[in-house]
Amino acid sequence: MDSAAVIPIRMTTAQRRVLFTVKRRGEASADALAETLETSPSAVRQHLAILKSAGLVASRREQGRSGRPVDLYHCTELSDAMFASTSALDLSIELLGLIEGQVPELVSRVFELDRRRRVEQCRDKLVGDSLSERVVNLAAMLNEEGYMAGVESIPHEGCRLTLHSCAIWAVASRFGLACATELEFMREILPEADVARVAHKVAGAFVCAFEFRPRTQPQSLHLKDSNDPAAT
Repeated sequence: MDSAAVIPIRMTTAQRRVLFTVKRRGEASADALAETLETSPSAVRQHLAILKSAGLVASRREQGRSGRPVDLYHCTELSDAMFASTSALDLSIELLGLIEGQVPELVSRVFELDRRRRVEQCRDKLVGDSLSERVVNLAAMLNEEGYMAGVESIPHEGCRLTLHSCAIWAVASRFGLACATELEFMREILPEADVARVAHKVAGAFVCAFEFRPRTQPQSLHLKDSNDPAAT
């Protein structure tokens, strides 16, 4: 977890654009961010310095191509709250903690009920003639919850869904069931696809990412991903 001191700030539009771009990129240098934003590297570095002092971004030093060290910036956990909608934070950490302390088995029941609720809300909205169209619609719904989702094509008629922000990070970082039920949720609303998690923020990645491919053989909707620690 990043340990930078947190200094409250009121961000300008330019600083928000820089923070948004860092979040989208996962990790990037000031020069790369400046190219994306079509502005000067010096301006970007000024914004990054402010965001870093506020604890919203952190950096690490890496050897550049020319041999000179380069600072690579990424968003901290603190920034996730800035991208999350309040509707995505319905689960109370305090309440879950109390339930876990008194009746531990009820915690899994809470997450299961929440998964069923989301399935019922989303199932009829995932229209489209192809798997990729339905995943794009899923991304749009997740964006409304604050996940900052993006979709890109991958080989064999598949697509990758990347969640650049975690709307329930405070819950997911403490309760692994949150991530496990997220995977089950995606498998249930898109039963025609094989779904695998290929990047996991809880495991140290900057994003969570899922790959969807047309299913070639029958598979249980609740089959767990053997490579996904959150699904065990």
